Amino acid sequence: MTEHGAPYRVELTARARKQLGKMDRFDARILATWIKNNLDGCADPRAFGKGLTANRSGEWRYRVGSYRILALIHDDVVTIEMFSIGRRDTVYSD
Repeated sequence: MTEHGAPYRVELTARARKQLGKMDRFDARILATWIKNNLDGCADPRAFGKGLTANRSGEWRYRVGSYRILALIHDDVVTIEMFSIGRRDTVYSD
């Protein structure tokens, strides 16, 4: 939990929603279920991901099979902002 004692909430940006909508339904369901089970309502979202470095410093990466979820963790408002979801070979090129 955060210092405020509240669990984290996941917020998908419009871009992330669009990327999920373009995916195969099976893969999108796997990703949505993983997010719901592991991140939504969790006490420490950093335990499931990896902090990125260099020009992506401050961003977090979650690996779900061959997909990557890129996120920003906002401790002050207790949210995880998912801004990009895609395959490893394309998710970092924005």
